[in-house]
Amino acid sequence: MRVLIIEDEKRVASFMRRSLLEIGYAADCAYDGEEGLKIAQGTPYDAIILDLMLPKLDGSALLKTLRKLGIATPVLAVTAKGTVHDRVAGLNHGCDDYLVKPFAVAELIARVRSLLRRRTPKTSTLQVADLVLDTTARCVTRAGKPATLTAKEFSLLEYLMRNVGQTLTRTMIEQHVWNYNFDSGTNLVEVHMSHLRSKVDRGYPTQLIQTVHGIGYVLKEPDRDS
Repeated sequence: MRVLIIEDEKRVASFMRRSLLEIGYAADCAYDGEEGLKIAQGTPYDAIILDLMLPKLDGSALLKTLRKLGIATPVLAVTAKGTVHDRVAGLNHGCDDYLVKPFAVAELIARVRSLLRRRTPKTSTLQVADLVLDTTARCVTRAGKPATLTAKEFSLLEYLMRNVGQTLTRTMIEQHVWNYNFDSGTNLVEVHMSHLRSKVDRGYPTQLIQTVHGIGYVLKEPDRDS
């Protein structure tokens, strides 16, 4: 999952980004409304965390613009104002949930996960052949046997399973599983993919994750006759 944080307080933005990275999400930051709008228009996100009080372009105006452009990405509005009037105004502007500063990490994570569940309510459990991934319990099994994955490996597998049968390029994986400023000169994708395959494919008769040479990777349903 990939989240955009639009927050002008860099310390707060860094705190939120670090919290999301720790649970395996990719997270990008923008520090004013104009930058946030530009990034949100050019890159698809699973959720946006939006401070309503921003320089250059305030959060409410940014949100209205996104909705007018047809960008329906779930938005968690964040503000120091916690009155009922402020919450109602934020919801009326098109945000999906509201978080008042200061907040605990647990509440931030819970609200982001809630937004993502609302967006894809029927896909909390993904299955390809005998490989099962539960996004709520954050567990993976292959042929009934548990596979222990790191947060990044889990995100990588979830991305593959949500796009079963589709070839995902290295760039697509970099941008979705890591972040906007990912250093494409590294071999992190290959390293994580190797570790993931050793955990969910090695020792099984059918290899579900396949390399598309020169392009990327694909997770494929096994042939019925195989």
